[in-house]
Amino acid sequence: MKSLQEQQPTQQIQDKKFEYLVENYKEICYNIKDSKSKYRDAEDNIRIMAVTKTVDPMLINFAIDQGIDLLGENRVQEFLSKKDLYKPCEVQFIGHLQTNKVKYIINDVSQIQSVDSFKLAAEIDRQAKKNKKTMDILIEVNIGDELSKSGISKNDVLELAKRISELENVRINGLMAIPPINADDCIYGNLQELFKEIGQKKLNRINMNVLSVGMSGDYKKAVQYGSNLVRIGTKLFGARKYLEV
Repeated sequence: MKSLQEQQPTQQIQDKKFEYLVENYKEICYNIKDSKSKYRDAEDNIRIMAVTKTVDPMLINFAIDQGIDLLGENRVQEFLSKKDLYKPCEVQFIGHLQTNKVKYIINDVSQIQSVDSFKLAAEIDRQAKKNKKTMDILIEVNIGDELSKSGISKNDVLELAKRISELENVRINGLMAIPPINADDCIYGNLQELFKEIGQKKLNRINMNVLSVGMSGDYKKAVQYGSNLVRIGTKLFGARKYLEV
């Protein structure tokens, strides 16, 4: 058992993390509200997703207490080890997903954002049918055509969407993307136009409700260009090394 002297520094670190999160969350909310007032309609709803990779469940639960109502999980194994420790909250999967791991999360997430192939969509459909449900997904777009990132080329998104729309237990709910660092405005504009274009097709089982783009470094610009779901990790919880105690 730790002595009182040993416990105090740990408690001080935890308190600082809590204070840091409260201030960051206020700043994020303010910046989104400011960007929305300049570029968006007043009735637009922009959700904040807390990206929880490597974050302690205690800190995640504190974020939920502050008003966070959506979590984003990157890694299947990490999610499975933490999910029972979370307070009630909606969870979506946003990381690279192997087909053989779909079965482990199919009943624990409300949406899978990182679908970039028909093979993955087909496995999600199979597992969803097996569990008697329909799974919402987003198509992940490699909007900057970066070799280091997953996602389908913007030129192939519509064709993939058409193929996936034929699956009975999968529903395309929008697009997700990670623009290049310091990307020009045209990158965000292209993604916004692609989002609108697919929505106008009125394809079966496709509802362009969600444009998930914008992270800690670019969420304000993403809101400007139509994002209604921003995925915030570092800006909310702090740099990963800051979290290690």
